Amino acid sequence: MQNTESVWTARSDYMKSQAEVTENMRAILIDWLIEVHLKFKLRSETLFVTVNLIDRYASKENISKNELQLVGVAAMLIASKYEEIYPPILRDFVHICNKSFSGNQILNMEQKILFAVDFDVKSHSQLRFLERYSKHANISEEAFFFA
Repeated sequence: MQNTESVWTARSDYMKSQAEVTENMRAILIDWLIEVHLKFKLRSETLFVTVNLIDRYASKENISKNELQLVGVAAMLIASKYEEIYPPILRDFVHICNKSFSGNQILNMEQKILFAVDFDVKSHSQLRFLERYSKHANISEEAFFFA
């Protein structure tokens, strides 16, 4: 997992190359996506993959302020298709954005993100490392959830 981690990780300094989007704006987007994640009752890994896709896309492409939420929603759509058994449908994502974006806009951004990451959606998240470590260390379920 450590050997392949760098393949699925964004550059650590990618925010410096963003012209319009700031770290604070990214933090606000992630906070909102956490709320969406909870509202849709998605798996934890879906959120981790969503953030990873946003960061990897932003490390390769400049994002305007107007499309930041669109990138987040499209990334969550991709992640939920990848991780969930019953992912939310496109109409749910249009609705959660208060119809700020059409279904076609979300699908077009989904395509841009997938091309930017070479259709490689998988990632090694902190959750996966914790699962492996806790299994080998034989820690309790309570300690796992505290970690």
